[in-house]
Amino acid sequence: MVVRNLSVETTFALLDFTDHPELQVPLFLVFLLVYIITVVENLGMIMIIKINPKFQTPIYFFLSHLSFVDSCYSSSVTPKLLENLVLADKSIFYSSCMLQYFLSCTAVAVMACDRFVAICNPLLYTVVMSQRLCALLVAGSYIWGMFGPLVLLCYALRLSFSGFNVINHFFCEYTALIAVSSFDIHLPHLLLFGFATFNEVSTLLIILTSYVFIVVTVLKIRSASGRRKAFSTCASHLTAITIFHGTILSLYCVPNSKNSRQTVKVASVFYTVVNPMLNPLIYSLRNKDVKEAVWKLVDKKVLFH
Repeated sequence: MVVRNLSVETTFALLDFTDHPELQVPLFLVFLLVYIITVVENLGMIMIIKINPKFQTPIYFFLSHLSFVDSCYSSSVTPKLLENLVLADKSIFYSSCMLQYFLSCTAVAVMACDRFVAICNPLLYTVVMSQRLCALLVAGSYIWGMFGPLVLLCYALRLSFSGFNVINHFFCEYTALIAVSSFDIHLPHLLLFGFATFNEVSTLLIILTSYVFIVVTVLKIRSASGRRKAFSTCASHLTAITIFHGTILSLYCVPNSKNSRQTVKVASVFYTVVNPMLNPLIYSLRNKDVKEAVWKLVDKKVLFH
């Protein structure tokens, strides 16, 4: 038996999302539609935020970066998923797998901090959230989001594989990748659990701390309508947080989790494919100002043609 070290030339075979061939075409159409909507929504949000002076505020600065992360993250996973649903060749280079590690949604926690400042200190909002601080927060979220995957990547490069490597997933998910290694997988599982738990606990701690202050501040508002309005500004944010972090916690932060591989696949769809589509709807497109900007842009395009 030949054992070889992992390298960028190493190829793997990905399994289909489903074991039922009759579902492949319908799933292809569904995922294709979701991907198109995701790209149009997120790139559209970036364009609207950049060209509209009304949106040159910290919260929309963070939203533009979240849209960028979502579009990149979806584009690193969905095209290969679509390809595998219709093509017989399901191979993928290891270098392509590594691209799927380097995107993180830690920016969600940064947005929670910004929302906290926006509600608790409305008069000092533009002062506290200066351009320099916004840039530092975004840079910090990217660096933080890349640190864990980089460590996991360094360990993955030491793994060895033998024979034909079939990954039981629709993309190079870490647990599925190390499962086909000839090495003892206890340490890589422990590393993943440690980094995922640390990342989730730290980001959720920031989020929960922010919302404790938000709730205390909102409860001091005498007007019932004012309280409802303040809470509604954060409801969409909390919805996105629940979807994303709930999925990650159930998959990677439960010790000795016995999730079946199909359960992992379905759950992975939510944070890699569905969540990037929902984020613009949850955060931005429900906003009255954003809706008006979208319709104005559409009207201009129609008149231009």
